[in-house]
Amino acid sequence: MSFRSIDVDALDDEPLVQEELFCYSDGTEIDPQEALNNVQTKGIEVRNLLTKNNSEDALITAISDPPYGLNTTDAKVELNAKIVMDVLNSIKATDILSLIKRLSIEQQDVLMKYIYCGMARVKKPKEKEPPEPFNSAVLLNWHEKLTEIAGVGCIVRVITDRKTV
Repeated sequence: MSFRSIDVDALDDEPLVQEELFCYSDGTEIDPQEALNNVQTKGIEVRNLLTKNNSEDALITAISDPPYGLNTTDAKVELNAKIVMDVLNSIKATDILSLIKRLSIEQQDVLMKYIYCGMARVKKPKEKEPPEPFNSAVLLNWHEKLTEIAGVGCIVRVITDRKTV
């Protein structure tokens, strides 16, 4: 049983460095309050686009620059996910395919992250009340259409990505 004493993490070519997950691309750390302010501003812009019936730009704006970060839970889970879900709910089912086709691969991956985030909304042990659930039928419809366009590679990239929304 000597094989069980091997530290397999030491053999990893790309070890997980927590600081890399929670920084901007230039290496500066993400400020939670700044992330929250950015998402609030984004929410206003998305609502304005939705009132103008510009759902494509609303979706692109909602999924752009997701707030990755260790202490950005309020910004990314509570606010930005709700903004994305509001956009997904407002788009007609007949328009989904054409809209997804216009997204880049990176945008499709971020959208898939938000779909999985919405599907994962469950009560956490420390919460008194469960979070407001998102519409599962809408999420499943988007998932089906997104997988049809982006393929299963999108799912694999999202599941293996260390940065979550």
